Amino acid sequence: MSDEQNGGTQTTPAGPRPEPIRFFGTTWLNHDGNYATRRATVSVGSLAAVAVSCLVLRLAYEGLRLAAVGGFVIVVVVVMFAICTALAFGHTWGSFTKRPDPARQSSLRGLLTIGFVGSLTAYFLRSLKEAPGESLHREEYETARTQYERRTAKRTGNPAKRRRA
Repeated sequence: MSDEQNGGTQTTPAGPRPEPIRFFGTTWLNHDGNYATRRATVSVGSLAAVAVSCLVLRLAYEGLRLAAVGGFVIVVVVVMFAICTALAFGHTWGSFTKRPDPARQSSLRGLLTIGFVGSLTAYFLRSLKEAPGESLHREEYETARTQYERRTAKRTGNPAKRRRA
C-alpha cells in the first residue's frame, strides 16, 4: 500500500535507507531531530556508566582485600581487568570504523564482558566526536546510494548508434 492510499501525502524516497544507530535512529544522516542533544546525553550517560563501573570494580577490589586472598590473587585480578579493558577498548574503537567479524565477535564475548570499562570508555570518547558508528554507517550509506544511482541511471539514446572515437 502506498502513502497516497494510506491517506498520507509523503512518499518514501526510492533507494537505500540509512541504517539506524542505537540512541540516534536515523538522525545521524542530516544531524536533525535533536541530534546534538542526543549526542550530549549519550556522552554524559556513557561517562556516568564508566564512573559507576569503576566504583563497582573498586568495591570488588575491596572485597578481595577484605577476604585476605593474598597479594598474588589481587595482582592477577587487577592485571586481568587491565588487559581485558585495553583489549575491549581497542575492539570497540575499531568497530566504529569497520564492521567486526561475527565469528571473532562471539569468541571475544567473554573478554569484552570482563573489559566492559574499556568498551564504555571507547563509546564515551567516540560520542564526543560523532554518534558512535556514524562514519561507518555514512560510508556504507553513501556507497549504497551511489550504487543505486548507477543502477537506476537512464540510458540516453541507442548505444549501437554511438560514434567510435
